[in-house]
Amino acid sequence: MAQAWRCSGLRWSADGPVLVWDGGRHSVLTWGKRVAFAVAEGGVRSCVGARGHRCPLGAEVPARSTGARCEECARLDRAHSVAADTLADDPRPYRVYLAWFGPGMVKVGITAAARGPVRLLEQGAVCFSWLGTGPLMAARRTEELLRAALRVPDRIPYADKRAVRAVLPAGEGERAAELAELHGQAAGLDGWPESLSREPFRPVDHVGVFGLAGTPAAVGAVGELLAGGAVCGELVAAAGPDLHLVPAEGDGAVVLDTRLLTGWELVPGDGRAFDVPVRELKRKEREQEKTGRQDGLF
Repeated sequence: MAQAWRCSGLRWSADGPVLVWDGGRHSVLTWGKRVAFAVAEGGVRSCVGARGHRCPLGAEVPARSTGARCEECARLDRAHSVAADTLADDPRPYRVYLAWFGPGMVKVGITAAARGPVRLLEQGAVCFSWLGTGPLMAARRTEELLRAALRVPDRIPYADKRAVRAVLPAGEGERAAELAELHGQAAGLDGWPESLSREPFRPVDHVGVFGLAGTPAAVGAVGELLAGGAVCGELVAAAGPDLHLVPAEGDGAVVLDTRLLTGWELVPGDGRAFDVPVRELKRKEREQEKTGRQDGLF
C-alpha cells in the first residue's frame, strides 16, 4: 500500500510555488511538471486544527470547504489573525498596498513589511504597488480611508479572479494603468496618519511569475475532492492558491484550488486519471473571459 501524505498547502517564495506536506517535505512546482495524486480510498477529510494545534475533536469537514477547519478551530484561527484587529499592540511595521487582479478588480490591503510581496503572491495579485509603511493601526486606518474614499474593497472572491486570467491585457503598462490612477487618487486624499510613510507608485507585475502569458484558458475548476478520486495534469501556471493543470485528454486548463487538498490523505497517482468533480465555467464567466468585463463587482 502506498504511503499517504497530508498537504499543508501551497506556499510562495521568490523562487515560485511550492507544495508543503506535513512533516516538512516540500514539492517544488515548475511549469511542465506533471502533478498526479489520488485521495486515499475510504478516507474522510479531517479538520486541520488551528495555530499549530490538532483539532481536539478530530472533526470531519466538508469536501468543498477551502478552510478545512471545523467551526471551533476556524474561530480560534481567526481570533489571532491581523484581520480580526486583536493585535493592536503588534510592534512590527506593516505596509499598505493596492493590488490589481484584472479589469475592474482592485483591492486595498495590508501585510507585515517583513513578508515582502509574499502576501500578494498568495492572493494571486497580477500587479500591485505599495502605498505606505507604518505601525499596524496606522496601516489599518489608511486601509479604511481608501475603502471609503475610493470605494475599493479589501477582498475579492477567488472565483472572480479566476474568471479574468485568460483575458489579461498583454502589456505591463496596460495592467498597471488602473493602479496608477487609484494610487494618484489615494495620494491626494486628506486624513493619512502621520505615522505612515508614503511610498511612490512602483508597480510590480506577476504575470511572468505566475506563468500566465500564453497559457491555455481555464475551462473549469475542481469543485471538491472525494475519497478514491484522482487528479493528473501538466502544470502550466499557478496564481495564489490555484494550480492550472491541463489533463491528458482536454483542450483547456482545469484550476485546482490547493486549499481543497488540506485535510485529506493523498497517495501517488497513476499518471493517467483525472477523476474528480469539475465545475465548468458558467456562461457569464466565459463571457467575462472573452471581454474582461466585470459587472457589479463593487
